Amino acid sequence: MSWWRRSRADEPRRRRFRLGCLPLAALVVAALLLALAIAFRPRTLPEPQSIQAAPKRTELTHLRPVASFSTIPDLQARSVALFQEAGRVIQHPRCMNCHPRTDRPTQTDAMRPHLPSVSRGPDDAGEVTLRCSTCHRDKNFEASGVPGSPKWKLAPTEMAWQGKTLGEICRQILDPNRSHMTREQLLHHMAQDELVSWAWHPGGKRTPAPGTQAEFGAIIAAWLKTGAQCPA
Repeated sequence: MSWWRRSRADEPRRRRFRLGCLPLAALVVAALLLALAIAFRPRTLPEPQSIQAAPKRTELTHLRPVASFSTIPDLQARSVALFQEAGRVIQHPRCMNCHPRTDRPTQTDAMRPHLPSVSRGPDDAGEVTLRCSTCHRDKNFEASGVPGSPKWKLAPTEMAWQGKTLGEICRQILDPNRSHMTREQLLHHMAQDELVSWAWHPGGKRTPAPGTQAEFGAIIAAWLKTGAQCPA
């Protein structure tokens, strides 16, 4: 009898215990729902920040005018200074790519080997099986990016400039046995030749040579007039 009474006496407590678990479970469920609501609530996207463009490579747009060299009283030193200014064009990739150290031209500002692989051929205008004119026409072909100009070809082997100092290039172009030009022809080539002119109008993403062909030609003329002295 005592056992039955004790069990009956414990029954309200058990009910109270069971009833107490339900609010706790509801609280846990509510907390979970709140957490999910917070996690998946719509958020305002941050304002887009302007993207900073990569700085462009700065190039001097003009060559020094010939008159600016008149402040150098020594004629020999003035002549050397003039050729050093001309060297900004002569040693530029637009010119150097056509004066390679091997029979294979180079391309781009990095002067990478020409792709596809080609060779100068007996007349510097490509092998018989693949002439330069096969791809390079009389003008730039913007659709493909292939450059072009009349008489497109490499400089003679004797006029390889790559890997040489400016002084070595200077003495090379003054030697008619290597340049195959008199001084008058050299001036015409630098100042008026259509192929040389391409260096200032290369098209595509190519960096043009500094200045203009007229500025370059004026510097070459002044250099020849002052004795055509070469850097060391």
